[in-house]
Amino acid sequence: MQYAYPLLAIFIWAGNTVITKMSAGVIFPAEIGFYRWLLAGLLFTPFMLKPVISHWPRIAPNLGKIFILGVLGMAVYQSLAYFAANLTSATNMGIILSLMPLMSLAMAIISLGQRLTAGALVGAVLSFSGVLVVVSSGSLAALLEHGVNLGDAMMLIATLAYAIYSTLLKKWQLRLPPLVLLYLQVLVAVVVLFPLFVFSPKVGPTLQNIPLVLYACLLASMIAPLAWMQAVVRLGPSRTTQFFNLLPVMTALIAALVLHEQLAWFHLVGGMLTLGGVIVSERWTTVLGRKVSIA
Repeated sequence: MQYAYPLLAIFIWAGNTVITKMSAGVIFPAEIGFYRWLLAGLLFTPFMLKPVISHWPRIAPNLGKIFILGVLGMAVYQSLAYFAANLTSATNMGIILSLMPLMSLAMAIISLGQRLTAGALVGAVLSFSGVLVVVSSGSLAALLEHGVNLGDAMMLIATLAYAIYSTLLKKWQLRLPPLVLLYLQVLVAVVVLFPLFVFSPKVGPTLQNIPLVLYACLLASMIAPLAWMQAVVRLGPSRTTQFFNLLPVMTALIAALVLHEQLAWFHLVGGMLTLGGVIVSERWTTVLGRKVSIA
């Protein structure tokens, strides 16, 4: 039963990548991004006002940090994904997103003083090779000639933003209840995305796009984070993070079933390399540069 929580969260987030792709052409990226967080904020508010007020003495000194976290983790990350969905496939998006744990590990080594391991080094090479295979569609010569697809580039930046977000979350240790911190970041996203929403073209709510907004809000923004928090409590952060490795596989399967996206050989090879790199980085923990003493 304890594994149901991380599996549910990953399944919802993989589905949300497909929902993001489905939103392309049905609703403008700035619209769905804003509607998603606005609705989540409205639904959270009746339950979160009292906790926010009671924790305000701890919240007030950290408003700047909370703002940065909200911009990176909620506004930049998901908004870029909506824009990327117009230019690349859901399968590509899922494979690129699977780089996030490795990016977070690299940043932890740089900024948190975590020691570089052999697995991190080898895993970085494997995962980077895998993403190169995917974004080049299996032809590195074409990649060198034409460059990276703009949608894939946006997804890489989005993944990097979320990795920075995850690193800052660990570094700052704000000591707020997870749900309070999530709610505050949702409010930041609403405020930050409002100007983009105002000045962007809009189609408005329709029978086609309302279900997409509801999925992104209710499931991806509310249910999945709550399930992930429960997983961290029950399994611990390290064991829970392992489940993130299932994201590209689930995304590819759902995209094939729902969007009828074809899995090409470069998706399989690139996905296996990327996933293998993340697993190697997490499992091979030999610290580089450690002196071995001989008794």
